Amino acid sequence: MALISRFASLALLGALSACATAPTPPLPAASAAPAAVTAEQRAPVTILISIDGFRADYLDRGATPALSALAGGGLTAAMRPSYPSKTFPNHWTLVTGLVPDHHGIVSNNMEDIARPGEKFTMSTDDPFWWNAAEPIWVAAEKAGIRSATMFWPGSNVAVGGVKKKDVFDYIDGGTRPDDWQQFNIAIPSHQRVETLLDWMRRPADVRPKFVTAYFDTIDTAGHKYGPDSAEVTKALGELDAEIGRLVAGLKALGQPVNFVIVADHGMAGIDNARTVPLASLASAADARAFETGPFASFYPVAGHEKALEATLLKPHDHAQCWRKAEIPARLHYGTNPRIPPYFCMTEVGWSVADKPFDEKGTHGFDNRAPEMAALFIANGPAFPTARKLAPFDNVDVYPLLRDVLGLPAKAGDGDDAPFRGLVKP
Repeated sequence: MALISRFASLALLGALSACATAPTPPLPAASAAPAAVTAEQRAPVTILISIDGFRADYLDRGATPALSALAGGGLTAAMRPSYPSKTFPNHWTLVTGLVPDHHGIVSNNMEDIARPGEKFTMSTDDPFWWNAAEPIWVAAEKAGIRSATMFWPGSNVAVGGVKKKDVFDYIDGGTRPDDWQQFNIAIPSHQRVETLLDWMRRPADVRPKFVTAYFDTIDTAGHKYGPDSAEVTKALGELDAEIGRLVAGLKALGQPVNFVIVADHGMAGIDNARTVPLASLASAADARAFETGPFASFYPVAGHEKALEATLLKPHDHAQCWRKAEIPARLHYGTNPRIPPYFCMTEVGWSVADKPFDEKGTHGFDNRAPEMAALFIANGPAFPTARKLAPFDNVDVYPLLRDVLGLPAKAGDGDDAPFRGLVKP
């Protein structure tokens, strides 16, 4: 037992000695420090924003710090809408560079002799009604510029397509933006802004380079409460906060932006005390009244044209009426076949009506009236000079967008003259 113990002790000493004399294995080489992550260098995107019904002088109310900051750091003006100063005609003008008489969206409601029994409304997406003009997002898509639209009127239309009837109606052909949203007034401004930011969070290869957005709360408040109401001022502040959130969100993403912020028209106060009775203009026996309000349009009953003209074309208090071919040239309105044969325009604040109405504000009046003047702001790397511009026509916005997007000039009803020398390529 002692011998075994002795040998065990010797073995242990040998092992310890070997440990002491054996060379120490080299330590693994230190790992290289991770390379610094380079922040993505983003190219500017162009965002065209419409704030429906934002009258130019709303910017002076002190309720819009975010928009005022953008205006103060870029270009701004009181912009003239096209006639009639309605929503759909002017939104289509802004993105086509054509007056309504030429692009075919001549009112929010229309008829066309080529489609008897049909009526265009603000929910119509049949390309037939829209195909006379190509919007800026189609031009961008053709040039390889990915586009996305958030509710812009007409952006849900497959422009150039044809509606066909089978088991179900469908659209054959046509072009839409890569991303587009079907209008839903229930979608709040906050959610619309978040959608824009989500588009900018995408990887570069699927991130849009041209974006449009549409906001309707200012127009809604103006119609319901009138342009001078506290409710409109409150709506201005609420939407301005969302614009501020959009600006801050884009900055946090490191995304440079060229903003072009516009309105389609202004807003004027109305009331039932300022009414031109429909019956004073035309008898139902002589004409079908198609639209009423700040303007009125009529289709004559066959064989009753002379009787209609005897009543309609005489002088009226607070309204002027014409055959469509005699509408004053300065309005650039009256040649399109979708415009009814007879047309009346009221003085600002007056309405053609056959019954009382609840609205406190509306638009559609003479496009040169100060109350119809619309917001315009351009801010971003493409607009390095801060300047207040003289009033200009909204047909000039489309050529400006083409300049900013790097698209070649295209003939139309406007040009980029108001901005020459002020836009950085």
